[in-house]
Amino acid sequence: MKIAMIHGQNHRGSTYHIGAMMAEKLGGEVTEFFLPRDFGEFCVGCNSCFMKAKEKCPHYEKLIPINKAIKEADVIILTSPVYVYHVTGPMKAWLDHYGHQWMVHRPDERMFTKQAVCISTAAGKGTKSTNQDMADSLWWWGVGKIYKYGENIHAVSYKTISEEMMQKIDKNTTALAAKIKSNIGHVKPGLKTRMFFNVMAKVQRGGGRVSVDADYWKAKGWTEGKRPWK
Repeated sequence: MKIAMIHGQNHRGSTYHIGAMMAEKLGGEVTEFFLPRDFGEFCVGCNSCFMKAKEKCPHYEKLIPINKAIKEADVIILTSPVYVYHVTGPMKAWLDHYGHQWMVHRPDERMFTKQAVCISTAAGKGTKSTNQDMADSLWWWGVGKIYKYGENIHAVSYKTISEEMMQKIDKNTTALAAKIKSNIGHVKPGLKTRMFFNVMAKVQRGGGRVSVDADYWKAKGWTEGKRPWK
């Protein structure tokens, strides 16, 4: 199993440690990135990725290592502590660079058979909205199975988490890891994803809104009934 793990922060706090715990329980080869250390650019809104090609993004070269890890991974793990009820700025900035890969444009067929986990922690609250920030992008990428694990740890550092909470985290991550491992090799997207994909196939068959998108779908055979998860 290959795992790509992208952390929305440089420091190794509670969210990092839970992500590392999840990766360890899954086993396999882990490729890890920290934001903004390994990528810290902001999307400049040039639309080059949409209207021309992803390679035209001014930050494309810097994204290559992360892109390679994600494409090769069986499981993607995204982690972010709660920053004012949402993901960190670096995580949001990184996700902004993948609009061209959404199902409304040019999705990567490999995403539909992958699994992903969104992990967040908070001293108080906000894990639900933070995980949803990350899960939204993963769904639009077409990722087959997406899991969310958030924990309000009631502590400001990993070292001060109570023993009771640590036992809860250990139990929950063990159960989630077992579920993910049981699905390896036979992941397919859910009904909502398949239905939306089929709608987009009809849109692109009619020429779409952007010619490069329509050409991409046609080249993949998706406008004629072929599907990336079959």
